[in-house]
Amino acid sequence: MESPEPQWLIWARELQAIAQNGLTFSRDDYDIARYHAVREIAASMMAAGSGTDQALIVDLFAKQSGYATPKVDVRGAVFRDDRILLVRERSDGRWALPGGWADINQSASHAMIREISEESGFEVTVRKLAAVYDRSRHDHNPPFPFHVYKMFFLCDITGGAAQPSDETSAVDFFPLDALPELSLGRVLPKQIRRMFEHRAQPDLPTDFD
Repeated sequence: MESPEPQWLIWARELQAIAQNGLTFSRDDYDIARYHAVREIAASMMAAGSGTDQALIVDLFAKQSGYATPKVDVRGAVFRDDRILLVRERSDGRWALPGGWADINQSASHAMIREISEESGFEVTVRKLAAVYDRSRHDHNPPFPFHVYKMFFLCDITGGAAQPSDETSAVDFFPLDALPELSLGRVLPKQIRRMFEHRAQPDLPTDFD
């Protein structure tokens, strides 16, 4: 599947990863200087393509250390009757499946349970890994400077009640044919539709890529 992302973003991201890996493992002063230069080029490309201040991108890249790997985002599909749980993000006023970055020392399922509890107020159990999507191969907008794997889980409510949080301003359930305006950087309509399909057909295999 061809990536819908702009080529400048793909190249800049790859250069950043090369620079980060080189700075992690290189011991030669000349090589270290070259990798710093590569990182500057990556930041220049990303700044030119995105219209973002280059200094902000340089600082963002400089905070990355160790071998460069994809980041992990978890999203929970929670149903009540024929409606899916969505939360309204305070950051952009749009709706998304509850979720966020997986934390260190937490399994993916525990990260999912935590995110749903924090963002919606509901307690859940995780039933199925429905999909592992490469963010760069889907039409998420805006583009993101790092490579991301998005893991979608089907979950069942065990307790709690709808409760907004510091990150969310509203919590509600929606039918597939009446979804609100979505936060497209977090979730796409076709991904929510696929979660409805996984719920209706429990034997569907996990989607990937």
